[in-house]
Formats: sequence, structure tokens, C-alpha cells
Amino acid sequence: MNEGAEDNQAYSVVANDEEQYSIWLDGRSLPAGWKAVGKAGSKSDCLDYIAEVWTDMRPKSLRQSMDARDLSAAG
Repeated sequence: MNEGAEDNQAYSVVANDEEQYSIWLDGRSLPAGWKAVGKAGSKSDCLDYIAEVWTDMRPKSLRQSMDARDLSAAG
């Protein structure tokens, strides 16, 4: 696709077990470990949604280990 061309394809927002987000073309099989989160639309709509909900870019496992470390240091 030409960079300047309009993208009229439909996308879905997907997330993995680490709560990392991406977009995926509608109608294509999702790769292992990814699931649709219920938001679909244009590429820009999906990217806007991700920007709104994915405020902490750290993987879930890192957030959990850092939280556990902080709790043990505080106790």
C-alpha cells in the first residue's frame, strides 16, 4: 500500500496475555497468544483507542513483579 493512499480496511484491536496492544486486519486469523478486545473500526479509530487505554507500556509481568517488590520493601 502506498504511504499516501487512504487505508479503508477494517481493523480490530487485539491484546496479548502481557496486556500489550496492537491492531489486526479484520477477517484474518489471530496469531497465537492474541485475542480481540472488542474494539473494531478504521486504523485511526483503533490506534486512538489503544492510545486511550494502554497508558502503561510495561508488560503485565513486569508491572506485577515491580508491585510485589514495592510491597515487600514497604512492609
